[in-house]
Amino acid sequence: MSAVDTVRRVLDTHAKLKTSAAALTEDDDLYAAGMTSHASVNVMLAVEDAFDIEFPDELLTKTTFCSIRSISSAVEGLLEAAA
Repeated sequence: MSAVDTVRRVLDTHAKLKTSAAALTEDDDLYAAGMTSHASVNVMLAVEDAFDIEFPDELLTKTTFCSIRSISSAVEGLLEAAA
């Protein structure tokens, strides 16, 4: 399963979006799609669990969690750095 697919699965479970994550493009604004700041914390924790990573403080920003692409890119960068 790709990082994007896993992020979509996490979003469906934790983001409380108005629509399925599958219906969103990778660049759609997740906050505009209904994700609250509280839900974004749950998404962050679930993404960390799903990939066995920890987001460093500099990535704990609204920008990191604003789209499927931005979350997936952050995850891929952390996985590459750990390899």
